[in-house]
Amino acid sequence: MSNWPCVWLAAAALSFTPAAHAQTYPTKTVTIVVTAAAGGVTDVVARALAQRLSEVWGQQIIIENRGGGAHILGASAVANAAPDGHTLMVAEAGTYVINPALYSRDRIPFDPDKAFEPITGLVRIHHAMITTPSFPAQSVADLIAMAKAKPGSVTYGTAGVGSGPHVNIARLQNVAGIQMVPVHYRGATPSLNDVMGGHTNMMLISVSSALPNFRAGQVKMIGIGSERRLPQVADVPTIAEGGNLPGFIAGTWFGMAVTGGTSRDIVMKINADVRKIVAEPAFRERFLDRQLYEPMTSSPEEFVAYIKSELQNWTKVIREQNLAIAH
Repeated sequence: MSNWPCVWLAAAALSFTPAAHAQTYPTKTVTIVVTAAAGGVTDVVARALAQRLSEVWGQQIIIENRGGGAHILGASAVANAAPDGHTLMVAEAGTYVINPALYSRDRIPFDPDKAFEPITGLVRIHHAMITTPSFPAQSVADLIAMAKAKPGSVTYGTAGVGSGPHVNIARLQNVAGIQMVPVHYRGATPSLNDVMGGHTNMMLISVSSALPNFRAGQVKMIGIGSERRLPQVADVPTIAEGGNLPGFIAGTWFGMAVTGGTSRDIVMKINADVRKIVAEPAFRERFLDRQLYEPMTSSPEEFVAYIKSELQNWTKVIREQNLAIAH
């Protein structure tokens, strides 16, 4: 295991520069690097925020999708950018806490102790377990039975190595005592397309991303990774309920960071503006509520503490359950 917690703890000691930096920031076009393909939750959240931030800041904001490489490609672009706040990263939890628990330093092409300054968490989501319409399993229990009967016969798509849809399936396999075959994509949307097309059997994806296709009959939804059934799909059991897996939940979260070494005042300005936007009643009603996203904004220090806690939790899970995150 690596020593990545140092990255996030370092954010608590962000360097101070005159507040004039924040008063003039941003001074040019801002790029938000999304560490996944277009269309998934990471991308959707980044674009919604970019629209409002562009209005607030009076500057153009460009979304740059850099999926693949276990989300390391996009993270590398931000790590190597100028530390002036004009290159931001919106990434799924895997970038912040799964990769650090899985990879040693020699697997990461940047210095993990200095790479990023966390700004704030953004949203949390629940995962839905969906299958291609022709897949025989009608429940999570059916899926588990099929995988047990023929190990390696069931394929599942992911949003990339180490992504929430990947590690949560790995955890399911461990708990249920089954083995399935991962097919990795650069984000959730291309993975979803292949489930709909029958090229892979199933996947985990955000409930909001799955709902339109589920209602159109393009996928089956056999379980949801929440603690209780959701009102929007009350007929769909939880994964724990449908698979006889007490306490099993599946979901993920998304957060924003900036290049390491960016001044404290700029970090705080971005944090304050993002938190104001997420707290806007109109933004919540038109975007968060409709997408079934749970807001999780906080101060940079609180986000650092949350990342540290999540990293410790996932490191423990990976060690104790001996999770095999196949590439």
